[in-house]
Amino acid sequence: MKLTELAVLYQEKLNELYDEDEIQSLFLIALEEVMDYKKTDYILKKQEQVPDTALLKLNNILLGLIKGTPIQYIIGHTEFYGLKFKVNSSVLIPRPETEELVEWILESGQSSVLNNQDGQIGNLNPIAIGSKSINILDIGTGSGCIAIALKKHLPKANVSAIDISSAALATAKENAMQNEVGVTFIEDDILNYSEAYPIKFDIIVSNPPYIKEDEKAEMHSNVLANEPHTALFVSNEKPLVFYEAIADFALLHLKSGGQLFFEINANLGSETIQMLGVKGFTDIRLRLDMQGKE
Repeated sequence: MKLTELAVLYQEKLNELYDEDEIQSLFLIALEEVMDYKKTDYILKKQEQVPDTALLKLNNILLGLIKGTPIQYIIGHTEFYGLKFKVNSSVLIPRPETEELVEWILESGQSSVLNNQDGQIGNLNPIAIGSKSINILDIGTGSGCIAIALKKHLPKANVSAIDISSAALATAKENAMQNEVGVTFIEDDILNYSEAYPIKFDIIVSNPPYIKEDEKAEMHSNVLANEPHTALFVSNEKPLVFYEAIADFALLHLKSGGQLFFEINANLGSETIQMLGVKGFTDIRLRLDMQGKE
């Protein structure tokens, strides 16, 4: 089978799950994984016959995609902020919106900051975060993508990360080793935390569960079927439960002038701002994401 014929097969088998551009992207990811071909290689060599061993692997990836399994779980890794991360069903697949959150932390350093998948909020009291040893805490770290990306770019920082899931923490620890950074991982539940946390933090960041149960219908079926629901969903009755708990934690454990960053539900921006204001956070601002959404 030629590469171009295999590309057509991907389109035929996946057209009920994804649109044409998504399928092309998935095919190119699979091709790079198996044959180390970039898009330009495919364009130049698409009339070549696919070697049998490679064809078997590419067909197995296709079978996984037909079942609805995200390609990141099939190949076992993804890229986040220029770094390679192992992913599996115990952790969420890192999203581009979260890369924006990391970028904002690195480029600004703002007290009482909130980032949502469609926007970000914060104030402008910059700290020279790259020039001194600071303490950073990532709450609900999952794969460790935020904590590890920050540590990679802020090597002087002391970075810690919390998650309730031992399986997620095992993956995060592997990712820290793979990316050659030192992060302190802690198994704890932010809704009922047991650790003492004796130090104060300069930055606390979190991308906690924020999707309401009644918003499930808007989500892609492969996310619902494969990614960990405990890292995604909250009840309709208490959609800000994690934000309230983290804000309360931050009031106790942030240094004066410290920074609080969140990724939030696009539909709960005003409610989240109001909650933070009631708790005493000041200079709260909203920042839009790459899609220009609030």
